[in-house]
Amino acid sequence: MTTSAPTTSVNQNNLMKLELKTGMVIIELYPNKAPNHVKRIQELANEGFYDGLAFHRVIDGFMAQTGDPKGDGTGGSTKNDLEAEFNDINHAKGVISMARSSMLNSANSQFFIMLADNPHLDGQYSAFGKVKQGMEFVEKIAKGDEPNGKVANPDKIIKMRSITKPT
Repeated sequence: MTTSAPTTSVNQNNLMKLELKTGMVIIELYPNKAPNHVKRIQELANEGFYDGLAFHRVIDGFMAQTGDPKGDGTGGSTKNDLEAEFNDINHAKGVISMARSSMLNSANSQFFIMLADNPHLDGQYSAFGKVKQGMEFVEKIAKGDEPNGKVANPDKIIKMRSITKPT
């Protein structure tokens, strides 16, 4: 049985801030569902890896994908690929999941944000978070105008970082 994204209280240490040209997006991460994927996203974001990267593949009614320094869907970070952490989070609008190749354990740095519910992805990709605020800005990301959602003039991430609550 699959479930929606967790609805427990928000842990301030599990939030990401994604700055787009249209506005700020707040993402809640779920380390209890995909701990290694959350750790990777936080590490890369805090290293500045995602800053300036394009949303290279965006399909209206499906998803917006980013996290590739090559900008064509074939690149990743210099870190090792991750083992899949499939879980019970539904791929509903706003859910964030790791992209991968046809090999199950090939997720690295690329991720996608669901623009609509797509249950056929459930249990096939490692979902690790959900947009909590700013989905209206995600929906304004330039859509692909070429085959397979390739974006000729893509929008880019301005900055992406973890938000941590002061101790």
